[in-house]
Amino acid sequence: MKKLLCIHAAILLITGVSLIAQEKDSQSGIRPAIVVIDIQNQFLTWVPESEKNLALYMINDYIDYFRALGFPVIRVYHHSPEWGPHPDSSGFQFPASVHIKNDDPMIVKNYADAFKKTDLEKILRERKCNTLFLCGLSATGCVLATYFGAKNADFNVFMIRNAVMSHNSTFTNNIQEIVNALDFEAIDLMLKHAEK
Repeated sequence: MKKLLCIHAAILLITGVSLIAQEKDSQSGIRPAIVVIDIQNQFLTWVPESEKNLALYMINDYIDYFRALGFPVIRVYHHSPEWGPHPDSSGFQFPASVHIKNDDPMIVKNYADAFKKTDLEKILRERKCNTLFLCGLSATGCVLATYFGAKNADFNVFMIRNAVMSHNSTFTNNIQEIVNALDFEAIDLMLKHAEK
């Protein structure tokens, strides 16, 4: 009888550990979103043409790819009450060539970090996203600040190589190296194993 109780206890223990592991696995799966930051007309004038053209091309490709796989596209806009750009101005808008949609969640921020005093974290948590892919402007400013804001909020976060830009191409390249920005092959592999 004692042996039978020990076997029964072992089965319960193994079952409990298995259920905990399954729960942990379901929480640790990749649930991605792409966050498109500040590619507003007013700020794009500060970016070298070659860098801007490449980054906008790549951003559109990634927006299309995330959307095709059913993952959220979040758009972020910067507005300073003192110097703008004001939401009703053309400088505030993304270029018409960018593949965003009106129903893509929109964040308007007043700080470099898109998490600071916005609903970004709430929107991402509601969609059960835990892994963020950042693109946009500026690699040295708002994208970088949002990268660290995401880390502080316990998200997995990556910059997308060649889909970030700044006023200085050398600075952009340095930031991409420092944070180990991901290329398409790595992102594609992650998205193919992501949860929907």
